[in-house]
Parts: sequence; structure tokens; C-alpha cells
Amino acid sequence: MNAEKLRDASVHCPMCGHAVHVMLDPSQGDQDYQDECRACGHDIHLHLEVDELHDQLRLRVEE
Repeated sequence: MNAEKLRDASVHCPMCGHAVHVMLDPSQGDQDYQDECRACGHDIHLHLEVDELHDQLRLRVEE
């Protein structure tokens, strides 16, 4: 983990709509992982795509 590259993001739970804050670490490249909604307990599937060429991150939320 590279603390200098960590970015904070907010996503919404696809089940209840609650805002969930997640920390993104783009230094690890593209990633798929699960987080849990703190409001309803539903698993949230997150897919992070790192575009180093354009210095952009794309975060998709899936059920």
C-alpha cells in the first residue's frame, strides 16, 4: 500500500442507497473487492480500473 496515492471515494449501496466511504489504492492496479454497507449489511462489489496514462480512476459498483 502506498499511503501517498490513497484516495477517498464515496459510493452508494445498490441495495439501500446509503453512502459508503472507501479508500482506494491505485498503486495496486486494477482491483475487484467486496465491501459491506454499514447501514444494511449488504455486500457491495467494487471494481477499480486504473488508467495510468490519463491519471484517472474508474470505480464501478455492482451487486
